[in-house]
Amino acid sequence: MLQCKPAQEFSFGPRALKDALISTDPVLQELYAKAFSRAEKLFLSEAYNPQRTLFCTLLIRTAFDWLLSHPDAPEDFETFYHTMLRRKQNFCRKHIYLQPIDLIEGPAGLSLLDSLQSCVESFFLGLRVKCLPSIPVSSIHCCFRHSRDSDRVQLHADGILNFLKNNKPMDALCVLGLTLLDLYPCETWSFTFSKFLPGQEVGVCSFARFSGDFPQAGCSSLNPPRQKEELCEVSKEGRDRTLQFSAQEMVQCCKVTCHEICQLMGLGRCRWLQCIMQGALSLEEALLRPLEPCPICLRKLQHVVGFKLIERYRKLYAWTQTVLSTWPRQESAELSASEDIPPLSSDSGMCCENDSEAVTSQSEPLSPDTCSQGVLLGPELEQDEQPSSLPEAPSQPQPQPRPPVHTDTIKDYELWLEMCIAALERNVSEEELAQVDETVDALRSGPGEERL
Repeated sequence: MLQCKPAQEFSFGPRALKDALISTDPVLQELYAKAFSRAEKLFLSEAYNPQRTLFCTLLIRTAFDWLLSHPDAPEDFETFYHTMLRRKQNFCRKHIYLQPIDLIEGPAGLSLLDSLQSCVESFFLGLRVKCLPSIPVSSIHCCFRHSRDSDRVQLHADGILNFLKNNKPMDALCVLGLTLLDLYPCETWSFTFSKFLPGQEVGVCSFARFSGDFPQAGCSSLNPPRQKEELCEVSKEGRDRTLQFSAQEMVQCCKVTCHEICQLMGLGRCRWLQCIMQGALSLEEALLRPLEPCPICLRKLQHVVGFKLIERYRKLYAWTQTVLSTWPRQESAELSASEDIPPLSSDSGMCCENDSEAVTSQSEPLSPDTCSQGVLLGPELEQDEQPSSLPEAPSQPQPQPRPPVHTDTIKDYELWLEMCIAALERNVSEEELAQVDETVDALRSGPGEERL
């Protein structure tokens, strides 16, 4: 088996990151210059500033990480911009709809739905978020099966997506289904956190595996009765588990929700820096994914929504204050990956290859000579056997033990937001901004010389 010991950095050179953020197209460079203040530009320059303090380089922890399984060129702003011009999505519609599926609200202040809606409103500042009444899964015509690792019933994501597409409100920018029930995208995959329909602006995500109460392998929660009775049992199971989340687990639910809505708005998955738009092939990767977009993806999101960076961060900071004051800090149970199945899932249709993510970058060919893509593995890799193709679950290696979820996730995020707000409140001079750009522009682009 391949395993990285210890985690290794995966990085692009500063000039490649600058082109990914600002573009080499003079028109898009002018668009960048007009869209952001000096303080905002200095903040966004963290994307390519070698002395960055607020955003982090990507890390590879195992040879089966999502990053290594998707070596395609990442989507830069220029690619995103031209892709959006070809899309027919109507951004005059300002409503994001959340459609709970067998997910009902609990006591005031502890409602998972309330916290999710508030997070989405803050994350996509300027758009209106509407939470629709919860619907029973029995009203959706979708296939289902027993999970390989827990014997719980899993719903086929495609049936839910078709339901959402056929019942999409006329004023919806996008519709996202939310459920506590486990999902699968196709028969060969063990589960998925989320999936969406490209071009239809509908998606669905599951919070099942973010709860510490999710059963481990060998636990049986349902006997195999007839189909109609089983779906009724599934509905009851989803309703009964609504509040069995700690504050930390609720944040994981917010991550997958915001990630999927970004996909519905046209953002591709990210391989530039640590970012909420990274994919995930395992529970561990999903837990380690940050709640925030990197500067490159933040520019994409700002282009679509039109918010001021500091206003968005202030709104998110207020959300963390509410979470800290209303949600219990104690973990309900430690999240862990099953030890009897591979750490594999499909994230947002990764196995189905139905998303519209760009394959190439228009601003710069991605090669070690131009982008200085540094996957620093080398002698740190130990090879016991070659990895098989992703869908072949029985032949996959066993997952590695996962470190516990950090118990101060929300507090750390609050402190990080404070730093972002302070950076954006600074009075930045043209000289200070130019110094960063001149340093990066002066770098040579020879092989290996831009590696971070």
